[in-house]
Amino acid sequence: MQGLECFQEGELEIVNEAVAIAEEMTSNAYKMSSAEWKGQHYDVKTLADLTPDEVVHGPFAQIIRYVGRKTEASLSSSEYDFYKLCLQDHTILCALKEFSELRLFPFVLYIVTHEMIHVIRFVKFLQAFDASEADKIIEEARVHEKTRTVLRPAQIHDMGPVFDFYRAWHGPLDDLKDIE
Repeated sequence: MQGLECFQEGELEIVNEAVAIAEEMTSNAYKMSSAEWKGQHYDVKTLADLTPDEVVHGPFAQIIRYVGRKTEASLSSSEYDFYKLCLQDHTILCALKEFSELRLFPFVLYIVTHEMIHVIRFVKFLQAFDASEADKIIEEARVHEKTRTVLRPAQIHDMGPVFDFYRAWHGPLDDLKDIE
């Protein structure tokens, strides 16, 4: 994206490693077989591969739902949801500069794990993609809690500052129902 800072080659290697580990840890946490995980219709993309409509300012990532269909299929019954996890390099890199205790690998690992949990919850109909704003806030807190649950046992180096960074999402979910 023109004018926005993208991950560089070395950073992309770290991001790829974080994505691979996030996939493994998330599929293990949800007890999904390799075949079941590979059957999920999603992809993770960085800023260089996003369209202008997929770029946002503020969030570290967003999930966009597209309708997919196999090229040889003409019936709508062959359609499926395809989720694109759009990493916002510029926002992630900005946070790393602003918060010196954050490191790229654990930060991206948290972000991608968090987004993958959202996808699993959409696919398993545990949460509606088009939920109300109030339900989205509650779901966000729930997914942050699940993200910590998935990542904490692994004792990833430098993950503590990432957990601290997201501390605002800790706590009882009922308290978040009053947030406008």
